[in-house]
Amino acid sequence: MSDPECRVGPRGLRRGAALTLVFAGVLATGAATGALPHGEKQPPVHTRSVAATADGDEVAAAAADAVADGKSGTEAAEEVVSRSGDRWGAVYDEREYQEFEQALDGTYTGVGLAARRSADGQVAVSRVQPGSPADRAGIRSGDLLRTVDGRRVDRLPVSDVVALLRGDRTGAKAGSTVSLGVRRGSETRTETLRRARLTVESVTVRRIGPERSGRSGAVLIGVGSFTKGSGAAVRDAVEDAPAGAGVLLDLRGNPGGLVTEAVTAASAFLDGGLVATYDVHGEQHALYAGAGGDTERPVVVLVDGGTMSAAELVTGALQDRGRAVTVGSRTFGKGSVQMPSKLAGGSVAELTVGHYRTPAGHGVDGRGITPDLAVSARAQERAETVLSGLGGGS
Repeated sequence: MSDPECRVGPRGLRRGAALTLVFAGVLATGAATGALPHGEKQPPVHTRSVAATADGDEVAAAAADAVADGKSGTEAAEEVVSRSGDRWGAVYDEREYQEFEQALDGTYTGVGLAARRSADGQVAVSRVQPGSPADRAGIRSGDLLRTVDGRRVDRLPVSDVVALLRGDRTGAKAGSTVSLGVRRGSETRTETLRRARLTVESVTVRRIGPERSGRSGAVLIGVGSFTKGSGAAVRDAVEDAPAGAGVLLDLRGNPGGLVTEAVTAASAFLDGGLVATYDVHGEQHALYAGAGGDTERPVVVLVDGGTMSAAELVTGALQDRGRAVTVGSRTFGKGSVQMPSKLAGGSVAELTVGHYRTPAGHGVDGRGITPDLAVSARAQERAETVLSGLGGGS
């Protein structure tokens, strides 16, 4: 049996924040407590039954019957999952699942914009990817998105706005166009952009704090999601940091991703030992960090309510094992395990089969992780102060 895979899909939380187990074998993440090398006894894992979840056979049968009757197998499966009460269960049609897989590989079709809800409730551009269609059109962070293809978006959830930009619901491909109404100050203009196949910049690294009195400042490592290669990027950033420099690991707004990548990221700060435990249909399993990580450098992990799934595993690992101080607000609380299965007609169902816990035995699902220092305003500033107090040079 392979290790679990924490996935984040393109269509909102129910479909997109699934911690998925793929037995055909590819991927894995991190969380932990008390350094436990492979040979030592693991702490007890308290199994929680998987109640109110869809039965895989029932979902498959519904899809097969619908296809045989000339109807949509995807819609039939969705109806069964919806009735089941499986909070994280999801059904993807063939195209959606392909997009899902590509997103995990770190690529997507879009215009290169990240959006957020502004303080006054509008949809604002939070980041523009360098070299993207949005960047070439002169759109900048702080601009307000008023319309997408003529549709007002100020009252839409940000996830729906992103779906419109990417053309998720219409199956838009690279080369298709999308018209944006953009406001900057008192001026509103319309920009027509051509979507492109873009690579996700999941990890950013920059120096923070002054270099003085022989101290090396600190390094801020921001992880937007755990897509392919992000774990190695975190490890490389830690290895390349100046001697004595602390690390501020920013996991705010990180919706999760691949479990293997999160385990690799956690391993950058650990020397082996337990990362997380999880159950599948009551059978217990564990994830372990790799050996040889940096166990001396001061670390602060910055989290918020948007820190989910694989990002919560990393947070729990470093917090439970005393490897980092966590700062921010309570994390989201996504700690269930899903398994994908292919249905008649080509769609894919992902159904809840278990839950994971940090090595200290703490469940995350529906609870989240409470940071060591709970702050809501000026969180990064407080985190930098904590890091400085740990001798991290910020």
